[in-house]
Amino acid sequence: MNASDPNSIPLEQQTPDSRRRLLLGLTAAGAGLLGVGAAWWRTQTPDAPPPSPPAEGFWTSQFEMPQGGTVSMGALRGRPLLVNFWATWCAPCVEELPLINDFYRQNKANGWQVVGLAVDKLAPVQAFLQKMPLDFPVGMAGLAGAELSRGMGNLVGGLPFSVVLGSDGMVLQRKMGRLVPDDLANWLRLK
Repeated sequence: MNASDPNSIPLEQQTPDSRRRLLLGLTAAGAGLLGVGAAWWRTQTPDAPPPSPPAEGFWTSQFEMPQGGTVSMGALRGRPLLVNFWATWCAPCVEELPLINDFYRQNKANGWQVVGLAVDKLAPVQAFLQKMPLDFPVGMAGLAGAELSRGMGNLVGGLPFSVVLGSDGMVLQRKMGRLVPDDLANWLRLK
């Protein structure tokens, strides 16, 4: 209390209404500060983790493709690569595939490669690709794909899971969950 301020009233002499207004004002100010802090936090780009090697044996892996043939990881080494682990039964996986396909179309001329590794059975993947063809190669990782994704940093084993490997073959970025355009835009700078 400031003795020289005539508007200052000791707490015990304040009415319930004035205390309520003071409490509401403090609550509003706190909520405002919390909102500003949350907005600032969301705009901060976290530091990228240091590059790390992919799962042991990743670059020597080969996967059967649903339409025949194989996709060899070793053949993709030396240029930036986005690896997306997905399944037909995973709604967020299916939702993000058109975005990933667009990313591939727009950036393949700049050296970017994309491979989808289906943690699924052959028949559903073939049926899915008949309805929604993809321009990038899809390999059949099956249940072994879950283990491979864990070796790439997917600690919870969920889908979708995406990994960006740089030209040097090192893991530059990982994301658990559905990709959004900002993820891909940020990853373009990694190479």
